[in-house]
Amino acid sequence: MPPKVFLGEFEQMVLLAILQRNDNAYGLEVRQELERSAGREVSRGAFYTTLDRMEAKGYVTWKKARSDGDRGGMPQRLFRVTAAGVRALRHSRKALTNLWRGLDEVLGAS
Repeated sequence: MPPKVFLGEFEQMVLLAILQRNDNAYGLEVRQELERSAGREVSRGAFYTTLDRMEAKGYVTWKKARSDGDRGGMPQRLFRVTAAGVRALRHSRKALTNLWRGLDEVLGAS
């Protein structure tokens, strides 16, 4: 059985935002999804550093996509969460769910 991997909060948010954007998971759109859904401003540097780290771990891949005129011919990167990334999200969700269990009275029900 492979070791369980637990993602950090920001890694989880980035992976979930990519999944939310589905076929439109370009960097800008993913960052906007994070801001809209999580209410969190994300610097470009922190965002791409996290993506590069998660790519090295095998949690995301990307491919070059056609560029619009606004980018001066530079291609965009279209991101996708890999099966390993989905597994890591599941492991992290299960661990957090187990830790939250029984604490509704203390923390308040959602």
